[in-house]
Amino acid sequence: MPSSLWGFSPNDKENAQSPQAPRALIILNRGIFLVFLFAWTPFVFSQDLILQSYQRDFTRADLSAKAGILQDAADDEQAAEFIGPLYEFALRFVLTNAEILKDDPEMIRLAGIAARGAGSAGSKESLDTLWDVFSSYRDSRTRVEILGALEVLGKGNGRVIENLNQYLDSQNKLFRSGTIPDYLTLSACVAALAQLGDDSSFPALFAAFTAGYPENITDEIAGALNSIPGNYLRFLLDIILKNPPAEKFAAFKAGGAGRRFSPAEQGQLAEAALEQALSYFPGSAGEITILSEMRYASVLTLTRLRWTRASARAIRHFYRVQTDFQQGNASRERFLEAINCLGAMGTSEAALALGLQLGLFNAQTERTGAYDEDVVLALARSLGSIGDKSAFDYLLYISYLPYPDQIQAAAKEALNRLRW
Repeated sequence: MPSSLWGFSPNDKENAQSPQAPRALIILNRGIFLVFLFAWTPFVFSQDLILQSYQRDFTRADLSAKAGILQDAADDEQAAEFIGPLYEFALRFVLTNAEILKDDPEMIRLAGIAARGAGSAGSKESLDTLWDVFSSYRDSRTRVEILGALEVLGKGNGRVIENLNQYLDSQNKLFRSGTIPDYLTLSACVAALAQLGDDSSFPALFAAFTAGYPENITDEIAGALNSIPGNYLRFLLDIILKNPPAEKFAAFKAGGAGRRFSPAEQGQLAEAALEQALSYFPGSAGEITILSEMRYASVLTLTRLRWTRASARAIRHFYRVQTDFQQGNASRERFLEAINCLGAMGTSEAALALGLQLGLFNAQTERTGAYDEDVVLALARSLGSIGDKSAFDYLLYISYLPYPDQIQAAAKEALNRLRW
């Protein structure tokens, strides 16, 4: 009985050292490979036969029965070995007959099952066919199923992502021209781009965000923008710095939608928005309105964040609102917001601007007895918040004037908070 697996006896060791040994080993290895090949071939052949059997049944079946063939195949114990090519076979059938049957309910049902199946099976070889079917069929059901498959299969595929970007762009343009889009497909496209997560989709999604779609769609778009990896902050900053006023404001608002950005990043966006609102020269009344709204909105964000880096810009905003308020072009609320913003900046320069304003109101009160209680109170509180000693004289003088108890108390508290 041989003492080794290969049939060599211990006495064969010396023979293995002979020049004939390598040739014997090569022959042996070839034999092993041939045994493996012949053992594997029936399995592969068997899988081909199963696929061909399902393809034959699919071809012979009526249109109404073809979907059942796919469902039976999906339930087959060996489905994993052939189901992808079978779905591709079905998608080819759907595409070939699109011209005459794309509106047929049974064909639409078949297209949806094949598309969904291709996605579930991970059949990346069907990507091109899926897109061709998407382009040929206009019904929501088919398109939504295809988009669901593409978001699974198209990860990292530049061509798929570009196709979806271009489709979304085309829908944005149609909507702006007055054409109502298929919102189900539009929503599925946005979801697919979010899942694919490529930063090349930022421009198309941002254009959709500013297009004026219904609120639920716009919220989905904002979610997609916030979920895609990449330098979204840089993208929004570039729009704020370079694009027309309406897009600047939209970029600022997009940055505030969701929780993607840290307080520091939100501060950068608000600071950039305020700078643009102050320095941009508008060409129309509409642009003036947009820039004013962006200015006021950015100031609220800077106040909330106490973003001291924007102090110089906040002071410029304060003086502009001060002038507008005196001329009746800005409300008291806007002026109070500007005062509160300087208080949040906490700088000596902000304290100086507020102190000078309080000095003017003190002089007016002394001369006429007239004052705006809300504004004087906000000035005293903001100066106390900053705590700069340059405000001492202005705050102390309040005690000599006929201001109400609330203002007197605020001035005393502010005086106690000054740093010396």
